Amino acid sequence: MRAGIQPLILIVEDETDLVTLLTYNLEKEGFRTLASYDGDDALLIAAEQRPDLILLDWMLPQRSGLEVCRQLRRNAKTRDLPIIMLTARGEEADRVRGLDSGADDYVCKPFSTSELLARIRAVLRRVSPRVTDEVLGYGDVEMDLAAHRVRRAGQDIHLGPTEFRLLRHFMQHPGRVFSREQLLDVVWGHDVYVEPRTVDVHIRRLRKALNGNQETDMPDLIRTVRSAGYALDASAPSHAA
Repeated sequence: MRAGIQPLILIVEDETDLVTLLTYNLEKEGFRTLASYDGDDALLIAAEQRPDLILLDWMLPQRSGLEVCRQLRRNAKTRDLPIIMLTARGEEADRVRGLDSGADDYVCKPFSTSELLARIRAVLRRVSPRVTDEVLGYGDVEMDLAAHRVRRAGQDIHLGPTEFRLLRHFMQHPGRVFSREQLLDVVWGHDVYVEPRTVDVHIRRLRKALNGNQETDMPDLIRTVRSAGYALDASAPSHAA
């Protein structure tokens, strides 16, 4: 978000009544809004306007919300934009598909305005201010991007290049769950074919490096979410990858 400017929300929804309702409630809460009624138009607006967050309907004409989400994540101009998917599909498998496509959060219709506003604010808090600092911090971990150095509890942590990129991505988005496919796209690149299970190998290496062989029991910062992926989250117990 730009300093001193209210966050800009792009609403991608083909139901005009819902667009009107969302626009009214968001602007009443101080947000600025843009609206798009199909996926192709949404991709153009997102690249040109760079909204602070996108509300994206799953069921869109011509191009589905899932495909729009994937395209946004593949475009360098839009890959970091926060996305909340809106859909009537509430099954767990559908939620996983939505998150796997790159969505940051998932809200099922019908939803209350207060819940949606709370989720919007929560996502914006996680991503704002956008990461521009050369030093990242989470818990007792400090990552100096310029010096390519990682320290935990004051001790140097030695990481390989892939584990460094993994940790950097996690520290830029603490608490967010990333699927193997999302991590492959971000860390290895979507044009490179790598087996999804390769992610598990590097997660194990990252865990081992962060936890070390110390006498004390160091909390595991990498949380495994069954059937979903991984997150940097020290607040919940983890399961080994």
